[in-house]
Amino acid sequence: MPIPDYQTLMLPLLRIAGDEREHVLGDIIEFLADEFKVSQEERRTLLPSGGQEILDNRVAWARTYLKKAGLLESPGRGRIHITARGLQVLQGKPGRIDVRFLSRFPEFVEFKSGSARRTEPEQDVQGEPETPEEKLESSYQNLRRALAQELLERVRDCSPRFFERLVVDLLVAMGYGGTRKDAGQAVGQSGDDGIDGIIKEDKLGFDVVYVQAKRWNTAVGRPIVQAFAGSLEGQRARKGVLMTTSRFTQDAEDYVGRIEKRIVLIDGEQLAQLMIDHGIGVTEIAMYSVKKVDSDYFLDE
Repeated sequence: MPIPDYQTLMLPLLRIAGDEREHVLGDIIEFLADEFKVSQEERRTLLPSGGQEILDNRVAWARTYLKKAGLLESPGRGRIHITARGLQVLQGKPGRIDVRFLSRFPEFVEFKSGSARRTEPEQDVQGEPETPEEKLESSYQNLRRALAQELLERVRDCSPRFFERLVVDLLVAMGYGGTRKDAGQAVGQSGDDGIDGIIKEDKLGFDVVYVQAKRWNTAVGRPIVQAFAGSLEGQRARKGVLMTTSRFTQDAEDYVGRIEKRIVLIDGEQLAQLMIDHGIGVTEIAMYSVKKVDSDYFLDE
């Protein structure tokens, strides 16, 4: 079963607290996971940033919204307790508690609007399924995908010589090839609308990696990958990286999984993502730092 959104979790969470006992948030998360039949695999699903499990994040925001509306309180770190208002809400047997429902409470409206002067409930949040972190990360991923697509189009339009320089810059930024001069000398035999060469796997040159990159628009199939694997022997390399600006066929991907040689396939999408990660062909225009309360700081001695 898919992980429920944070608004769907609000009423079940409040019902758990309805026994008027203190509850530990971790126990509540486990209870809700069982109630909604969230599988262990889904339970371990992380936000795109990898910083927190999605279910934990959604339960935490359901708790936060209920607290801001005055339905829950926190008697201690990671603990919740229902308030008199929360009990009153449960006595009304609501069919659902969501952002629109909570907007009847002025404290919540102030929290959502960021201004005590604004008292009108928000009208566009009925179907709001994502937590603030998920919205932020979703927007970031959309921007990143659009940037990757634009990068890939630029790479496909560039000259073979420029493509050669781009691959060298990327490999050095990733920590391969030693210095840029070393990598530039080792990688740079243009041909077949691509590049071939051997680079150091690390700065000391304990091992080498054979590199081939193809600035293609058509898919790279198994014959190309198989020929690349065969060339590793003659190049004294046990490892290889094959890049393309297009994609690899399923047969090609299956092939590298069956052979002894260690070959990494990097398609156009991955190439663009690596360029973004390592600052190749992109420039930073803004940075946002997302912070949370450091609960340890507020612990009494």
